[in-house]
Amino acid sequence: MKTWFQQHINAARLAIRRLAATPLNTLLAVLAIGIALALPAGGQMLLANAQQILGQGATQQTTKRATPRVQISLYLNVDAERGSAESLATTLGKNPAIKSVEFIDRETTLQRMRQTAGLKEVIDALPNNPFPDALVITPNDESAEALESLAAELRSLSKIDHVQLDSAWIKRLDALLKVGRTFVALLATLLGIGLIAITFNIIRLQVMTMRAEIEVSQLLGATDGYIRRPFLYFGSMLGILGGLLAWSLVLAATATLSRPISTLGELYGTPLVLTSLGQQDVLVLLAAAAGLGWVGAALSLRQHLRAPTNG
Repeated sequence: MKTWFQQHINAARLAIRRLAATPLNTLLAVLAIGIALALPAGGQMLLANAQQILGQGATQQTTKRATPRVQISLYLNVDAERGSAESLATTLGKNPAIKSVEFIDRETTLQRMRQTAGLKEVIDALPNNPFPDALVITPNDESAEALESLAAELRSLSKIDHVQLDSAWIKRLDALLKVGRTFVALLATLLGIGLIAITFNIIRLQVMTMRAEIEVSQLLGATDGYIRRPFLYFGSMLGILGGLLAWSLVLAATATLSRPISTLGELYGTPLVLTSLGQQDVLVLLAAAAGLGWVGAALSLRQHLRAPTNG
């Protein structure tokens, strides 16, 4: 086992030396791979942010409470007593279809609306508080069918003046996000194939350049695995370097777009914060890049060394 680990360590060191031996070629290959990977990675970043932002838009109520979860707002009759609203909130909290219920009294709503640009003077001119008490319900099931069923049940309750749920908007949003996810998946697939092709050609050139050295190693009794291992590490390292570059490009794009998007959100009175790839997405990106590089190297070795690959 120790010998096996040592062989892999030596192969990795040899791959690093080969990368460093041709810095310009390595740089150009990493740039090509990094840019190719940055496109689907950036698409995933934008899709995740769009899902969060659109989710906030779907659930933002007149109380200006935004959350990425789908919610249903219940507005009680203006003349409903405070005790009735609190009792209803307690009852709804026991409903198995409801995850949580938040009670928002009319005074809180009034104060929040006063802080909205252009509404303070209008509200101050009103003789009474026009806003009702409200209940913000977070359902357990966010599918359009379940939301419609729950909204119908809530509309049948007494003392409820209005139930706010735009199910058609939710369906359109869900369809739009599905299209976005499909597009990113197709883009990642096509560019992943491109990454394999890039690595395939790079390894092919290396094999042709080192043909004499490979033949001598075979004559000296080197196994196929011994010969192939440095090339496989070479392809994986190219992929990882390209993945790191792609991550850096996405970070740069996030930093560049954050300020304009934040300014745009301020104009619409909605806080918009652009976030980069999460830790899990970064790990998936690097693992996929290394795996695609390994596949490209393995395919190239299979063809040009004319023997099965093994690690």
